[in-house]
Amino acid sequence: MREPVSDPAMHRETDTKIPPSDDKRWKLVQTRMRLHGFKPSALIETLHSVQEAFGYLEKSSLLYVAAALRVPLSRVYAVATFYHFFTLNPKGKHICVICMGTACYIRGAKNLLTDIEQTANTLPGGTSADGKISLLTARCLGSCGLAPNAVFDGQVAGRLTPSEVHERVQRWQHES
Repeated sequence: MREPVSDPAMHRETDTKIPPSDDKRWKLVQTRMRLHGFKPSALIETLHSVQEAFGYLEKSSLLYVAAALRVPLSRVYAVATFYHFFTLNPKGKHICVICMGTACYIRGAKNLLTDIEQTANTLPGGTSADGKISLLTARCLGSCGLAPNAVFDGQVAGRLTPSEVHERVQRWQHES
């Protein structure tokens, strides 16, 4: 039979009333959970709040949300990794999303992706070592008439060539 853990730090991870840190942004997350009555059905809404507040979902925040909403950690992790909006790693200063939908793929999206991977030295879902560029892919951006297209820091750009993408990524890399 195992003895109970007496380390207060170990209890902190599973205590539904104590967030992972004293960061004031947790008050926003707690308010959102409170508005939904700390119900398990508020999982996606709560994860959105955490990501909006902190920029990504780290392990301690997943543990806290699971405990606060009384949801198995496996379910929280499944939701966080299923939805493309959520990220478990900090995002770079700039974000590039390459559309890999059928129209874009046929019109050369793979070449765009390959160029960015090489120029930024990162893979899809990752961030460059200098923290400047995050590279993502999407199934479809809904701008098929502009294929191949991408989203650069929230702005859709269409009919892209590898040289245009390369130039933009290099500009981002040389920013201070």
